[in-house]
Amino acid sequence: MPKNSKVVKRELDDEVIESVKDLLSNEGSTDDAFKKSELIVDVQEEKDTDVEEGSEVEDERPTWNNKMQYILAQVGFSVGLGNVWRFPYTCQKNGGGAYILLYLILLLVIGIPLFLLELSVGQRIRQGSIGVWNYISPKLGGIGFASFLVCFLVALYYNVIIAWSLFYFSQSFQQPLPWDQCPLVKNASYTFVEPECEKSSATMYYWYREALNISSSISESGGLNWKMTVCLLAAWVMVCLAMIKGIQSSGKVMYFSSLFPYIVLICFLIRALLLDGSINGIHHMFAPKLEIMLEPKVWRDAATQVFYALSLGFGGVIAFSSFNKRDNNCHFDAVLVSIINFFTSILATLVVFAVLGFKANVVNEKCIAENSKMIITFLKMGNISQDIIPHHINFSAVTAEDYHLVYDIIQKVKEEEFPALHLNSCQIEDELNKAVQGTGLAFIAFTEAMTHFPASPFWSVMFFLMLVNLGLGSMFGVTEGFVTPIVDTFKVRKEIFTVIFCLLSFCFGLIFVQHSGNYFVIMFDDYSAPLPLLIVVIFENIAVSFVYGIDRFMEDLRDMLGFAPNRYYYYMWKYMTPLILLSLLMSSVVNIGLSFPGYTAWIEDKVKYKIKI
Repeated sequence: MPKNSKVVKRELDDEVIESVKDLLSNEGSTDDAFKKSELIVDVQEEKDTDVEEGSEVEDERPTWNNKMQYILAQVGFSVGLGNVWRFPYTCQKNGGGAYILLYLILLLVIGIPLFLLELSVGQRIRQGSIGVWNYISPKLGGIGFASFLVCFLVALYYNVIIAWSLFYFSQSFQQPLPWDQCPLVKNASYTFVEPECEKSSATMYYWYREALNISSSISESGGLNWKMTVCLLAAWVMVCLAMIKGIQSSGKVMYFSSLFPYIVLICFLIRALLLDGSINGIHHMFAPKLEIMLEPKVWRDAATQVFYALSLGFGGVIAFSSFNKRDNNCHFDAVLVSIINFFTSILATLVVFAVLGFKANVVNEKCIAENSKMIITFLKMGNISQDIIPHHINFSAVTAEDYHLVYDIIQKVKEEEFPALHLNSCQIEDELNKAVQGTGLAFIAFTEAMTHFPASPFWSVMFFLMLVNLGLGSMFGVTEGFVTPIVDTFKVRKEIFTVIFCLLSFCFGLIFVQHSGNYFVIMFDDYSAPLPLLIVVIFENIAVSFVYGIDRFMEDLRDMLGFAPNRYYYYMWKYMTPLILLSLLMSSVVNIGLSFPGYTAWIEDKVKYKIKI
């Protein structure tokens, strides 16, 4: 052994002894630290564990990056194409201002309570629609399955409307717009206007013949429309790319898809208000017909519109809210999104009727000019005496008031012979009453109005880009309502399942891009979702109020919100909302039973619509 080995050994032994002493002296503090750390873990686990046994929160479940992203997602889902064409049409059909009042009442009575119910159960249980209702009772899991099945059916045809918008968007970069004038047909001897277009209109011809190339009945397939097939593929690719990573990818897209439509609507409203006749359109919209409030059909239409406006029953609302933290103020979210949805419908209706008022004014001026020429001809031929025409009337620049004065005079003087003159009264209200619903409003009436706008291609690009964004916002919610329950229930990988869903949906969706595809869209829109969704929401209300227990649910809300919700919701969920929903269900069933399923077909030979059963 070396000379200094003993010294080294002694020093090492001293260090070991000192280390043991330090360890023993710190034993109490170590135990205390261990106990404290154990307590912290227990507290953390207690926070991450639901109040109810067996409902542990999955730490790996993603959450929204911020509150704004979540609100925009819910707004984008609830605010869709229906706000632009369904609400304005039902408003016009059901009494204007009176209908808006009914809609607001029903929004408060059934809309906000049901919307809060879906937000709350999704946030409370943190599952998709299947998991939520399975948690409440295994016997109620069918509610979730029915919900995501309806999502699948709606997604099939709803994305076709986005495909139509993409097609029109791609065609809007032209001056003049391709639907501005009727096409000319050339043969060996002369050139003439396309007869179908001449008997209808340029926009109607472009929609039915150039865009859809539509057949005369649903039984005449006609094969695939390749242009719409390409657009449908593009629409599904956009949805897939936005949804492939769930809310991590779709949440970022929401900033544009949810906010851009408001910018366009405001720009359209400002531009339309500067055009002649826009005030007539807005007055026509808001003029209340109070007597119509006594009709049950109007109440049913208003309740149905509330029901669809907030996208209740699809499962998308539940899916989006399931990615929230448990202490999120879902009551504030429900009220805020409902108010935004209501004012969006009003804004869109203002824009639609201001533009339609301008269009009606243009058509009315043309009508007055044509009929004034006819009156001049009758004066020259002696069919009408010059003596009955007021001296201040100048037919070369006649105003609407002067024309109506002359029209009334001729009608009174030529009472028996008047029908043979074939003069038109040229009332702007008559033209406004012709406003069509659904796709016809966007792709026929609105496109025709934009052809009269200065810089019409710019406004057309903005309008159809807005439709694409509105449609995508709703499609994100519908897709989430289908994908999330499957991922939560069967633990499949979300990216792979999203791609499979979009691919299968595109394949099934080919039925809607046949030459008869528009008729399938109409049939699916009328019959595939309305009644099933109503039944789903009724069972949702029953499940929470009577199976889970309304008192227990109110305590859950108190625990999540940190304050007791207003008792108003207690009485709505337990009494009023179920009664109103059951009344709406009975009314819908009776209405379906008394009417035969049918659709409106475009008959090329006769150049007119025909209802087919």
